[in-house]
Amino acid sequence: MASLPTNLHHDSVEYAWDVARLFPAQGQWTETAYLAVTDSTNARIELVDGRLEFLAMPTDIHEELLQQIYHLLLTYVAARQLGKVRFAGTRVRTIGGKIREPDVMFLRKENFHLRQGSAWDGIDLAIEVVSDDPKDRERDYVEKLAEYAAAGISEYWIVDYQERVVVVNQLVGEKYEQLGRFAEPNLANSALLEDFTVDVKALFAAADALTE
Repeated sequence: MASLPTNLHHDSVEYAWDVARLFPAQGQWTETAYLAVTDSTNARIELVDGRLEFLAMPTDIHEELLQQIYHLLLTYVAARQLGKVRFAGTRVRTIGGKIREPDVMFLRKENFHLRQGSAWDGIDLAIEVVSDDPKDRERDYVEKLAEYAAAGISEYWIVDYQERVVVVNQLVGEKYEQLGRFAEPNLANSALLEDFTVDVKALFAAADALTE
């Protein structure tokens, strides 16, 4: 992921700010322009209402949680040949020209027609690992909760290390209903994937080990 330079006012540093004039202004980005800039960089960027949203630099704990949940889901899906599991970097079109990059996602085999080269047209399960930044928490708990429901994503998981819970939201009609807010030592379970569970205590213990 990319972040803006922190030494913007350092006298010895000169940035080519005029390069920005080669790109659309915020609010005027099209999907074509967005895909072009993200294809040419390693930055993790989402497109929302014609604006680029640069996601926060991930912490080691964030990446550990992402790796753990991805491995668990991939193992479950691959053993049953249910579909495809991807992690952050795969772009997904949601609603109204918005493009997101969920931390982990799953697409059923019968929905493979939604897979496109530049961005998928839909997924069945989205998982976000919440960052500590208030803006990121608002994005995952409020904005994406409404957006993923409107896009018809059947299930949305929020992995929250700060609160030490895994929140599972199930799409009922056009809105999500909370299937459960699972804390240690419980198992978080899926309605979409029969018998798929995550040991919340073990999940967070893997992250805790990084600080020991």
